[in-house]
Amino acid sequence: MSDRLIYLPLGGAGEIGMNAYVYGYGPKGKERLIVVDLGVTFGDMDTTPGVDLIMADTAWLQANKDRIEAIFITHAHEDHVGALGLLWDRLEKPVHCRKFTGTLAKMKLEERGLSPDAVRIHEPRPDVVEAGPFKVQFVPISHSIPESSALIIDTPAGRIVHSGDFKLDGTPVVGEAFDPILWHEIAGEAGGIKVLACDSTNVFNLHPGRSEALLANPLLDFVMAQPNLVAATTFASNVARLKSLAEAGVAAGRKICLLGRSMRRMTQVAQETGVVSDFPNTISPEEAAELPRNEVMLIVTGSQGERRAASAQLARGSYLGIRLQEGDSFLFSSSVIPGNERGVIRIMNQFSEIGVDVFDGQDGTFHVSGHANRPDLEAVHDLLKPAILLPMHGEHMHLREHAEIGREKGIASIVATNGAVVDITGDRPEIVDNVEAGRIYLDGSVLIGAFDGVIRDRIRMALNGHVTVSVIVDEEDNPFPDAWVEPMGLAERGRSNQPVAEQIESELAEFLERADAKTVADDKKIEDAVRKITRQVTMEEIGKKPEVTVIISRLAP
Repeated sequence: MSDRLIYLPLGGAGEIGMNAYVYGYGPKGKERLIVVDLGVTFGDMDTTPGVDLIMADTAWLQANKDRIEAIFITHAHEDHVGALGLLWDRLEKPVHCRKFTGTLAKMKLEERGLSPDAVRIHEPRPDVVEAGPFKVQFVPISHSIPESSALIIDTPAGRIVHSGDFKLDGTPVVGEAFDPILWHEIAGEAGGIKVLACDSTNVFNLHPGRSEALLANPLLDFVMAQPNLVAATTFASNVARLKSLAEAGVAAGRKICLLGRSMRRMTQVAQETGVVSDFPNTISPEEAAELPRNEVMLIVTGSQGERRAASAQLARGSYLGIRLQEGDSFLFSSSVIPGNERGVIRIMNQFSEIGVDVFDGQDGTFHVSGHANRPDLEAVHDLLKPAILLPMHGEHMHLREHAEIGREKGIASIVATNGAVVDITGDRPEIVDNVEAGRIYLDGSVLIGAFDGVIRDRIRMALNGHVTVSVIVDEEDNPFPDAWVEPMGLAERGRSNQPVAEQIESELAEFLERADAKTVADDKKIEDAVRKITRQVTMEEIGKKPEVTVIISRLAP
């Protein structure tokens, strides 16, 4: 049986976030496997009400656990490493990454009561990690978090470059610059690059990407121009931006106060691992509250409108004793991830109601993206000259556009979304199978599956309300005609202007009085009839078919 090389995205292909990719080499159905990234995405009230985190379903990986050699993490963004602590005990494989990423990965395992020893720290290229038939190198690449890495994956069938998230930045402020000479060297080794699996996030942006270093002067000018307290928010993981903001504040004569657990953690880990050695000194919230307002700059979490983050709490009133006032300034030094617009706008309006002046980075003055734009992607294609292009990290339209760009340059390409098994052994990629690529939800402190019905029921209750009906049957199997009805999430009165609960109780009384002995003896028949009547009444009165819970209590003879 001949060996084959396969690529399987389980998350991150057809969406932005929740990255999880698999590469395999060996006989069909017996390939040895490596997993690249285990990330999360976030729930929303429309499709996943109450859900904290969403991650790729590991069912296929668990079924093939004995074939998995290792897990590799490209960088420490939540959409690449956020599920590690939640899912590692289902796979129990060594985790390979660089120091900054590894420090945060170990914390995630420890938070879940798991041993951090599974995480193994590696130096970048030329160091090589051997995992079955794969030889993997971490190659520094610029992004919006320190120590981001592309992966060189050498296999008996050829070299794969897995880009991870990246941009072309020669002056990234913190972290390693993009090195075209290094990548030219990589492209010339091992017979060239067979496959490039590439970030597609900014494929529709037609302008060349901008460097992080270009923000220093605009940020300083902004802080200098503000008369009162200044607050700014950005992604907590963007240590370079945190440093630029803090340095602008210090240069403007202000003391810097970091608000938010994740922001403090990121700066602490960056300093502990040597990524940043000269981060400006900071003060505590208590000290900040005592200083004149024009001597303070807050750098806070919550750039995406997260309800529990520092930005949202400041917008609602106060955070750790600090309040914003009329005449203060608040800067969003960030872009808005699609889907988060409502939350961000809500916070902006809340600040506006207080009298705070709000500024954002949408025009590029105070923010640059961490992802390569279209001209930069094309430059990478030209530099690496892959035989095959696999667009990843993007919604379907991003993948499709990226694939078309590749084809126009004569690169064999394909749109492979989550669950598609792609044979990349030959000269052209081919989808040869599909696996179930579902989702797992962190709901409170419990992991639940997409087919458990929890989210479906919650959505139904959110849309249509809920009614609890209690029916009592006496010792001689005679139902009490007075059922008890308790609606929740429904209008109290309907078209007839009568209480809906009383109308349901009236209809149920008629049913229970005339129900025959065979129906009364069968809990399932009573339940079905009660549910049907309840929904009929509510539909007639208020145009809703609620979820109905029926409780049948039988008195002992």
